[in-house]
Amino acid sequence: MKETITRKDVLLGMGAAALSPWTFWRQTGASKPVGWAVLGLGGYCTYEIMPSFKSCEHSKLVGLISGHPDKLTRLGDQYGIASANRYTYDTMDEIRHNPEIDVVYVITPPATHPTFVVRAAAAGKHVCSEKPMAPTVADCKKMIDACKKAGRLLQIGYRCHYEAHNLAAIRAVRSGALGKIKSIHSDHGFDMGPGTWRTQRALSGGGSMMDIGIYSLNALRYLTGEEPVSVKAKITNPPNDPRFVDCEDTVEFELNFPSGLVGHGSGGYSWNPGKNMYEVVCEKGTLLADPATPYEGHRLTIDGKEVSVKRNNQFAAQIDHMSEHVRTGKPVLTPGEEGLRDIRIIQAIYESGRTGQQIRLSS
Repeated sequence: MKETITRKDVLLGMGAAALSPWTFWRQTGASKPVGWAVLGLGGYCTYEIMPSFKSCEHSKLVGLISGHPDKLTRLGDQYGIASANRYTYDTMDEIRHNPEIDVVYVITPPATHPTFVVRAAAAGKHVCSEKPMAPTVADCKKMIDACKKAGRLLQIGYRCHYEAHNLAAIRAVRSGALGKIKSIHSDHGFDMGPGTWRTQRALSGGGSMMDIGIYSLNALRYLTGEEPVSVKAKITNPPNDPRFVDCEDTVEFELNFPSGLVGHGSGGYSWNPGKNMYEVVCEKGTLLADPATPYEGHRLTIDGKEVSVKRNNQFAAQIDHMSEHVRTGKPVLTPGEEGLRDIRIIQAIYESGRTGQQIRLSS
């Protein structure tokens, strides 16, 4: 029987539960948790991902892989990781002999993802790779092919697909409860400090569009449920700003969808104050997420009224989703193909920004 969701249901938060991956997870009780090794011990890993394992039901942090021996020692001791499960980048191929490690989570600059993903898959491990997936379409395909060849799952770390407020927003917009979409836009940006790998194209694959703009792009796709057929973009850099010698600052783009809807997005590295939001104007109401995709503190309203959403740990939800699918072998919610779609669109956005032309997207 087809489920009917009303506007009132959405405001009460029913939609959040309807799409939550937790709904589909089996209660496995005493089942052995899936073993994870994290690769790349930077800030996102150490402040968000590693602490979130304590909130996981089906996953356990059992291994570390890093290019910094001091981090391996300090964090290995802090998290009780066995010395035998601590690897350097040079020795990581030895994980093939470690049955405790089922999944490797690659959390390094995007340009390094392909090499690490291919090595992890060749070692017989399932892989989660942070977004953006990789700098180029060819890189993404290489990662997908390596995991398929090894018979292993590949998940891309789109945490927002597992976060309760974003799930509620998706349900509200795509259920039809708010009627047809009339207008949609998403803006993400902040003031990037100097001296970071994120402004080095050789490591990041780009600038703001690859890093923070991808949130705007992905939100336009998951809220509408459509894939764009063409893009038009404008890229601007402030004059004489050394941060943008090698990468772009502000990107404004339009996505043309098959339905005729035009989605407006942007991303930037010189925004002060910053932005983290999306707004969907529909026939029966306006949905606003502000902030939309932070690590915490999400807020979702419809016509100014806050939507009741039970908060969750989006990082733990993403990790546990992968672990459950490692057990079942079923495809994950955010596979390599999802990352590939974003990178294909981002490359078209860059081309449009360079040429000033609207770029058609291949199906």
